[in-house]
Amino acid sequence: MFKNNNIIKNLEKTKREIKDACVLAKVPEKNINLVAVSKTIESPYICEAAKMGHRAFGENKVQEAIQKWPDIKKLYPKTILHMIGPLQSNKVKDAIKIFDVIETLDREKIALELKKNINKFKSFPKIYVQVNIGEEKQKSGCPPSEAKKFISNCNDYGLNIEGVMAIPPQDEDPAPYFALLSNIAKESNIKNISMGMSKDFEMAIYLGATSVRVGTKIFGERKDKKF
Repeated sequence: MFKNNNIIKNLEKTKREIKDACVLAKVPEKNINLVAVSKTIESPYICEAAKMGHRAFGENKVQEAIQKWPDIKKLYPKTILHMIGPLQSNKVKDAIKIFDVIETLDREKIALELKKNINKFKSFPKIYVQVNIGEEKQKSGCPPSEAKKFISNCNDYGLNIEGVMAIPPQDEDPAPYFALLSNIAKESNIKNISMGMSKDFEMAIYLGATSVRVGTKIFGERKDKKF
């Protein structure tokens, strides 16, 4: 039987670090959702984490998720799959079928495509808006100045935006960007804030994150695969 003790140890260590961060931030540990980023990670490794009772996982690509997750969900039906990569309009239907949470709604075209399909499926994923808090050309996300209006428009479409998500610039202090996203969430009356990854999730928790996306610290360095 497949077994990787490193994943188990890494997951336990990450959860301890989250607990410590919660103590510093004076927030209940139960308020923080750890999304284990499983992009490019093979199913047996994911199942090791799921076997421990871990529930939330994140994938970047719809096609990869479709290949891996139907079988995983049969074994571990309580797992919750987050879409954390850019979503293309021609992949919206497939994303609705496989994901429980879509964190990367970032523009009108995708919002309209989601709206078009909202009543066509028995279950519909929770939707977060991605904000390009660093206003970087190479990153997805709506501009911070437009986020509040975009969230309002999406709610008018019936999408019921439940969270915001962002990735700060890589080589800068993430704190101001985390604070900006928290402020956007507060102004839009949104409680779920997805920010913080392997290198900076402690800071994210201190500044208001309710969900952190951690991959490398759990599964180790990954090699990109083509799906």
